[in-house]
Amino acid sequence: MATSGIVLGTWILIALYATVVLFFVVRGALKIKGMNDYALGSVNFSPISVGLSLAAAMTSAATFVINPGLIANYGISGFLSLGVFFPLATLVSLAVLTKSFRRYGQSVKAVSLASWMEKRYNSRTYSFFIALLSFLLLTFIVRILVALTKVFASALNANEVITLAAIVVFVFGYMMFGGANSMVYTNTIQAIIMIIVAVILIFSGIHHLKDGFFNFLEKLAAIDPALTKPTNPSSPLFRDFYEIIFAQVVIGIAVVCQPHIITKSLLLKNEGDVNRFLTTAILVEMLFFSVVVAGLWARLEFPDLMINGKPLTNDSIIPFYVVKVFSNGTLATLVGLLIILGLVSAGMSTLEGLIQSLSSSINNDLIKPLWGIKKNFSDRQYLQLNRIIIIALGLVSFYMARNQLLYPKLSVAILAQNGVYAYFSIIFVPILMGIFTNGVQAYIPFMASIVAAATHFSVYYLMPYLHSQWGVSFGFFDTYLQGTVHNPAIAASTAIIASVLVGYGALYVERVAVRKRLI
Repeated sequence: MATSGIVLGTWILIALYATVVLFFVVRGALKIKGMNDYALGSVNFSPISVGLSLAAAMTSAATFVINPGLIANYGISGFLSLGVFFPLATLVSLAVLTKSFRRYGQSVKAVSLASWMEKRYNSRTYSFFIALLSFLLLTFIVRILVALTKVFASALNANEVITLAAIVVFVFGYMMFGGANSMVYTNTIQAIIMIIVAVILIFSGIHHLKDGFFNFLEKLAAIDPALTKPTNPSSPLFRDFYEIIFAQVVIGIAVVCQPHIITKSLLLKNEGDVNRFLTTAILVEMLFFSVVVAGLWARLEFPDLMINGKPLTNDSIIPFYVVKVFSNGTLATLVGLLIILGLVSAGMSTLEGLIQSLSSSINNDLIKPLWGIKKNFSDRQYLQLNRIIIIALGLVSFYMARNQLLYPKLSVAILAQNGVYAYFSIIFVPILMGIFTNGVQAYIPFMASIVAAATHFSVYYLMPYLHSQWGVSFGFFDTYLQGTVHNPAIAASTAIIASVLVGYGALYVERVAVRKRLI
C-alpha cells in the first residue's frame, strides 16, 4: 500500500501534469485547420524535439513497467531477449528504414501509413486493407492503459476500474483536439522526464552489484537457479535461443514499421534535419531500453513475488517496487513521485501517438474513400469526424482494458504482442519493397501481407489447437505450442520469414518472366 505522502504527492503531480498537457493541447489546437495539420502538424519542429518525441513514442509503459515485470519473473534470459537482442535489432532497423521512408513519404504528401501504401503501390484497395488492419493496434492501446492503471492505482490506493475510466476520459478527451502540434511538445517534455527516471531506475538497484556481478548472480540463484541461466525452459517466452535471439531480432527489425514510429519522420520539414533527429532518438532509446534491468532489482526486493501475502501480477511488479523502494523519508518519497511521473510519461507518450495515428488512418483511409468523396466533406467536418472516431476508440479500449484488469492471464503483454506483432508482420514486406524496390506491382506485397496474416494466426491459434486437441505434431514448433500462454514472437517471426520468401519469390518470378518476354 502506498503511504499517505505518496498518495498526496501523486494527486499533486496529476494536477500539475494535467495543467501542462492541457496548455499545449490548447496551444496546438489553435493552429489546426484540417486533418493534415492534425496528422502531421503545422509547426516547423526542431529535429531534436522530434527525435525526443520518437524516443518517447517508441518507449511505452511496456518498456518501463511490463517488460521489467517479465524479467523479474524469468531473470537473465528475459534480459537478454528484451534488453539486448530486441533493442539492437530495433535501433539498427530504425536507422536504416526511416530515411528512405521519409524521403518518399514527403514527396507524395502521405499523412498515414496506409496513404503511403496507396501512393507507393497506386492501389486504394491495398490502402483500405492496411487501414483495416490498423485496428489490431487497439491491443497496444489496451496494454498501455492497463500499465497506466496499475501505476496510478498502486500510487493512489485506488480502484483499478475507476482509475482506468478516468485515464481514458482524460487522454482520449484531449487527443480529440491537440494532434501532432501538441503531441510533439508533450512528447518532448515526457521524454525529458523519462530520461531522468530511466537513470534513477537503472541505478536504483546498483547496490546489488557492490560485491561484484557474480555475487549478484548468486543472490538471484538463491531465489531460483533458473533466474541466472541464459535460457529458461520453464518460461513461456524465453525457452531457448531461437526465442531469445532469432525471434526477437526478426521482431526488432520489423517493429519499426508501426505507424506511430515510422511516420514520425514525416514531421520534419527539412531533409538536413534527419541525421540529428535519428541520432537523438537512438541515443535516448538506448537509455530507455536499459530500464528493463530494474526487473532484476525488483526480483531481489520481492523474492517470492508476493506482497502482504498476495501474489504480484506481472504488470504490478514495477509499480509496487517503486512504492516500496521510494517511500521511506521525504527525499525518497519525492524521488518515488518523480519515478511515478516517468512511468506515466512512458505510457502517455506512446498512447498519444497511437490515438493520433490510428484515428488519422481511420479517417483518411477508411471514412474518406467510403463516404467522404461522395459527401464532399470539408476539412472542418473531417476534424469533427476524427473526434467521433476517438470517442469510439476510447469506449472500445476501455472495455478491452477492463477485461484485462478483471481477468488477467500472465500479462496484458501477450494480448498486445499478439495484435501488434501480427500488424507489423503483415506490413513489413510492403514497406521494405516500397522503400528499396521500384516498379513493384501491388498484388505482390498484397500477397505477402495475406501470407503473413495467415501464417501468424495459424501458428498462434490453429497449430496449438491441433497439437493439444488432436495430437498433431509440427516438429520444431512443438516446443512452442505447450501450455496455455504462447509466445507471439514465434508466430510473428515465422510470419515475417514466410512473407519475405513469398513476396520476394513472387517478385523474382515476375521479373524473370518480364525479361523472357523482352528477349
